[in-house]
Amino acid sequence: MVKLEIHPMLCKSCGYCVKFCPKSLLEIGTLRSPRGFLLPVMKDSASCIGCMTCAVACPEAAISITVGGEENG
Repeated sequence: MVKLEIHPMLCKSCGYCVKFCPKSLLEIGTLRSPRGFLLPVMKDSASCIGCMTCAVACPEAAISITVGGEENG
């Protein structure tokens, strides 16, 4: 099981996570962070392979990924 967490105080809605996800599972959502940025959301978490490309691409280190109960990112 893969769990992706976006840290709203760090995310600036740059879209790199959306652009670089190899499975195209992320999109910019409609919820705003406390700083006013639109936050990305995962469209289909069951299809996430846990590759961490989104976390690596994020210039703000705003993404944490938990794969099988172990946090990465």
